[in-house]
Parts: sequence; structure tokens; C-alpha cells
Amino acid sequence: MHNVHGDLAGVDLNLVVALDALLAERHVTRAAARLGLTQSAASHALARLRDLFGDPLLLRGPGGTMVATPLASRLAPQVRKVLDELAGVLRGESFDPATARHAFHVGTGDYAEAVLLPQLAQRLGKLAPGIDLWIHTFPDWGDPELATGAVDLVIAPPRGKARAAGTYEKVLFDESFTCLLRAGHPYAKGKLTLARYCELSHLFVAPRGTPGGVVDDALALAGRSRRVAIAVPHFLAVPGIVASTDLVATLPRRIADHHVDRRRIARLSPPVEIPRFQIALAWHERNHADARHRWLREQVQAVAAEVA
Repeated sequence: MHNVHGDLAGVDLNLVVALDALLAERHVTRAAARLGLTQSAASHALARLRDLFGDPLLLRGPGGTMVATPLASRLAPQVRKVLDELAGVLRGESFDPATARHAFHVGTGDYAEAVLLPQLAQRLGKLAPGIDLWIHTFPDWGDPELATGAVDLVIAPPRGKARAAGTYEKVLFDESFTCLLRAGHPYAKGKLTLARYCELSHLFVAPRGTPGGVVDDALALAGRSRRVAIAVPHFLAVPGIVASTDLVATLPRRIADHHVDRRRIARLSPPVEIPRFQIALAWHERNHADARHRWLREQVQAVAAEVA
């Protein structure tokens, strides 16, 4: 591999900036003003450049102007390109969503898919038609996937202090619960009492396939319990099951708002106080300053604000 560090060792890179100004102005005094230097300093820089390249570069011409040598004429566009690219590096990567082509990987569960993804897809389609989203569902919190770069973002309940080192987290909104029964159910009208709620068989969404949850914890505090007749891993199946059985389901309110047919399913307030939960956005520190990732985080937060 070519040793670029060896080539540049001992070279004052400020001379590249001076060379660009001298070749653009073809006049030492004007180049000095452009660089914020004295005429003597600009003349000294030109002398050092002549020694560096072994070429006079600029020769005296009529009216105080200077004429570029063939080497200087070849160098001019190359030096300008190098400085433009270096300035871009120092400014940080630019990102134009309207023309960008990129695939982002987002880890989440079907709650966020149902509540956030429709509006996020609509937003990206308008602002960034070349951006692709790959949604990944996994049963844990996504810490290993964020750490390895397998996913760019995770949308899930916040971890707080339990969040893995090297990750950021921002709460998007909080959520409450509602109870669902088929519209023709005898308990669908009026108030759903605690006694009736515990008498019913329950449909439970268990993403990790394990029993227990916030509803069971709330009932335990009230000295009660429930029977879970059916447990499913996703919210998608809930409306159809509730509409065709006598089971009761306790779901996040926004799932019911957007995905439950009120003609087929009645909504009632839970008869026990169930703690609200939050949804948060998490990302790894390696992507914190990246222009593309920052833009996507802004879009997710904008959609979450609309949902909230």
C-alpha cells in the first residue's frame, strides 16, 4: 500500500491553500488578501512552493499578473478538488434525503409497527423516496444488534439506567390501556366491573411467549387474578379473535384507535388501574452524529409527536 503519510511528512499543508489562491488569482497581492496574509508572506509561500515542486509555477506577465506554467495549469483543478473534499470532511457528511439511497434497519415489535410505521412510511415516501426501511422483530431489547450495527434504531419500552453502555435513548410518548369485547357480548354495554372482568376468559398478547404482565400485576395488587385462555405473540390476531369469541382483550389504546372496527368490537375502560407504559427510541453512539441517522431519528420523533 502506498505510504501517503511518508509523502506528506514534513510538508506544510497550509501551502496547499496558498497554492490554490495563487493559481486562482495569478497575482501575489490579491492572493495575499484572499489568504489574509501580507504580500511578503504570500511571496515567501510561492518561493517554498517552487522549491517543493521544482517548478517556477507562476511567471511574471504583463500588468502585474502572472502566467501559469504547464505544471501549474495541471495542478490547479486537482488542488481545488482536494480542498473541496477536505472541506467536506471537516464540515461532516452531508445528507440530502430527497436524492439519497440508503437502507435503514429498525428493530421493534408489532406495537410500533402498527402505531408508527404507517405514518413513517408515508413521510419517507414524500421526503426520501430512495430510503428503504427493513423492520426486524426480536424478543429482547436489541442491545447486541445496536452494538454490532445489525440495526440502526430500536423502538421499544425505555430501559433507563438499564440501557447498555454506549447507547442513547429518547422517550417518544406514553400509552394507556383499553378493554375489548365483541359488540354483541352481554358485558359490552355499561361499565365493566372488576368482578365481570375476572370472570371472563382473557386473550393475552405475549411477545416473548411468557406468562404475566402489567395486567396480572395490577390484578394481584387488587387481590385478584385472571384466566388467560389464549396467548398470542402479536397484536395483529387480536381484533379477529375478540370479534368471534367471548374473550376479553386488554390492549394499548392506540392499537385499538387505529386497528379495531367499532362496529364489531366494543371498547370499555379497564376496571383496575393499569400503569401506563412508554415507547422510546434507542440508538448506538457510533451513529449519534451521523447525518443520515440523525435525519431518520428526527422523522421517527416527528411521527411520534403526531401520534401522541
